[in-house]
Amino acid sequence: MKPDGPLPTGAPDDLHEEFDSPATVAAIGDVFRALGHTVTELGDGRPFLEAVLKNPPDLVFNFAEGAGVSRSRESRVPAVCEMLGIPYTGSDPLALAVALDKDMMRRVAESLGVTVPKGITLAPAPGEYDGDFAEFPPILEEAGLTLPVIAKPTCEGSSKGIRNRCLIKTAAEFGPVIVGLWKDYQQPVLVEEYIAGDEVTIGLVGSDPPQSIGIMHVIPKNAAADFVYSLEVKRNWHDAVDYVAPAKLPPDVTRAIEADAMAVYAGLGCRDVARLDFRVRDGVPYFLEVNPLPGLNPESGDLCYLAYRMGLTYPQLIGMILDAAVTRYGLR
Repeated sequence: MKPDGPLPTGAPDDLHEEFDSPATVAAIGDVFRALGHTVTELGDGRPFLEAVLKNPPDLVFNFAEGAGVSRSRESRVPAVCEMLGIPYTGSDPLALAVALDKDMMRRVAESLGVTVPKGITLAPAPGEYDGDFAEFPPILEEAGLTLPVIAKPTCEGSSKGIRNRCLIKTAAEFGPVIVGLWKDYQQPVLVEEYIAGDEVTIGLVGSDPPQSIGIMHVIPKNAAADFVYSLEVKRNWHDAVDYVAPAKLPPDVTRAIEADAMAVYAGLGCRDVARLDFRVRDGVPYFLEVNPLPGLNPESGDLCYLAYRMGLTYPQLIGMILDAAVTRYGLR
């Protein structure tokens, strides 16, 4: 849950962007109470450990992001559940850890035959950087990348660190943006070719096999050749974008997105729910990332926006995720 109080001095303003609001926690709990279940909020970290050791629940509905910059922080809750034999919703620790690491995930997707943007990962420079950035532009040429490119922290979700400035259009911008991301997020930075095209996301629910609940097109209200679905856009989506689902795409493109999404979901071993993001250029979908812990805020979650436009209610969406886990464990 999102902490109260001011951010630490010098921290980026999206430090807590991944964490769920009390409204989200309450909304999910209300769905389960309406279904006749007893709901207990378990928290994260030590309170979670103490709660499940003292009174193990029948099932954990997991949407805990984990704190810090560890690339395996989303794996902590399911790892504890597996160790204690407690059923839980969603993907296992390995799938969550790999998915959070954008560099690792793109390698997995590529190994599955899914098209990914050309890219390179740059590890943080040791100590405080005080150079003139002259060594940065040649990195692009050595990697076979041409401007514009987009830079992202490798191990963040909820668009943390993906700001408008991360679309790098000139060689002079490249070094300062990369160093700024290193400083703010204390992790490597993925630099990818910018895919100018349609931004789409697909939701999958279930296991073996999952079902698609639809593809949603994110359309900028002010048409621009260099649109980025950045944190600034997500925070101001009412004025910045339209969400259209089902996406109005050619049938062959729709089939290609669905096939790639299914391949990634199965190859990574996702379970119960995930949202996968793509860019489509010249009819070719480029895989960007998979979110096995998609945001479930009823007022701001992309998966929720998609579900609503496909005719599902919030209780139906949450119920589908729960049903998938219950069926998988044979708990009915």
